[in-house]
Amino acid sequence: MSNTNATVVDISQTASQFSSSIVLQAENKYIDVKSILGLFTTLVSHQSYELHVHGPDAEEAKKAMIDVFTKHGLNVTVVAE
Repeated sequence: MSNTNATVVDISQTASQFSSSIVLQAENKYIDVKSILGLFTTLVSHQSYELHVHGPDAEEAKKAMIDVFTKHGLNVTVVAE
């Protein structure tokens, strides 16, 4: 992950377009993806992550989040609830 700042901002801005709750699970930590500070303290390129998405636009949010994580070379799995 070459530019952490740009990655964090891109992920947070993408998540903020949706009203759904989008939570990133990294090991035993749960981070609101709309929280820039939370992302800064959590994102490590070699780690894999799980996304938990709930809300009225969850399907659109899941697709957008997978796209933005993939664009930045981050390994993410959306958890089916």
